[in-house]
Amino acid sequence: MDPADDYVLADVVEEGAVRPADVEVSALIDVGVEYVAIEQYEQAIDSFARAAHYAPEDSAAAQEAWVNRGIAHGELGEWDEAAGAHREALRIDADDALSAAAETNLAAALWEAGESTSPLDHAEAAVERDPRLPEAWYNRGYFLNERGQHAEALRCLDVALSLGLRTAWVHDERVRALAALGEYERAAAVEERATRRRDAESVRDVRE
Repeated sequence: MDPADDYVLADVVEEGAVRPADVEVSALIDVGVEYVAIEQYEQAIDSFARAAHYAPEDSAAAQEAWVNRGIAHGELGEWDEAAGAHREALRIDADDALSAAAETNLAAALWEAGESTSPLDHAEAAVERDPRLPEAWYNRGYFLNERGQHAEALRCLDVALSLGLRTAWVHDERVRALAALGEYERAAAVEERATRRRDAESVRDVRE
């Protein structure tokens, strides 16, 4: 199934002739994920909305659809809609891993929408729900850096790194924390690492 096909959702769910029990919710979610991969976010939102509609009420599948819908709204810069979708996922609260993803994405959406206090609370809740989620540790480190709590921020960022999140922006935040703590030599070394990572990511993007 080609996710670029404008009729792909009609192939999965033929409105008006469908029995809700026969809808394959996972297929709708998969279609939405494919749309996200090709940056067709409006179609992704539509697919995730349908998945949430047809999923069993308050199920993990419905929660997954809402989390993904929030991510797609975020890609469009629709932060209020993103926050609303993640809040709905948290209301369902069917799966700790999905709830952690909702918490950390809600934190980011609120921050982008201009809120400065509650994002840290949601980042901390994400870490509590799933301490193996590197993005949750990164968000917590970022918000702590913003509050001037650089030693704890550095610890969180190091955890994110140890869990496999090795992007340039993780290193950038570590540089910020180290510089604020007066560890300039370490900051310089990490900055060099961030530059190499950024260059590598740029080369990969060009190839893709």
